[in-house]
Amino acid sequence: MSLSRTKFVIDESMMNEVLKKWSSNPMLKPRIAKVTVNIGVGESGERLQKAAKVLKDLTGQEPSIRYARRTIKEFGIRKGEPIAVVVTLRGERARSFLEKALEAIGRRIKASSFDDYGNVSFGIREHIMLPGVKYDPNIGVFGMDVAVTLERPGFRVMRRRRRKSRIPRRHRVSKLEAITYFIKELNVRVV
Repeated sequence: MSLSRTKFVIDESMMNEVLKKWSSNPMLKPRIAKVTVNIGVGESGERLQKAAKVLKDLTGQEPSIRYARRTIKEFGIRKGEPIAVVVTLRGERARSFLEKALEAIGRRIKASSFDDYGNVSFGIREHIMLPGVKYDPNIGVFGMDVAVTLERPGFRVMRRRRRKSRIPRRHRVSKLEAITYFIKELNVRVV
């Protein structure tokens, strides 16, 4: 098993070992903490407003506007200019949107899309690829990035206000466990 960027090989025995560990202790089984959906437009104005409308229609939540951190002359972006919209989904909304997003990409994710901390990111070329979405010529077509964060129960101690503490490495979600979760729970093919 290699966790480097080059090639990650997973076999059935490694997955069975992880599943056995999860069944022995329910606090070790990961869950979906959040799904973050981002549409980067690169410019402010009417196109950004249309992207915000698309994101609100798809997720049912009001999107948050993100601003440029620095000026990039080649792209015509000024510091402080609104350039993207983002929504963070949790709970049942996150799960249902993730199911639609996985259907849009054919339930296939590259192994290189997983990082070493239980996160996975993938892109959707056109929002009309999502099931149940129709093309509207007034709005156009937008691509989006979807980032999924997995964590185990007990991660609250890292974010709480009083008595914060760190999560030890043994309790963090590894790349192997994230891949196993996506294969077994979400029926995804990792290529």
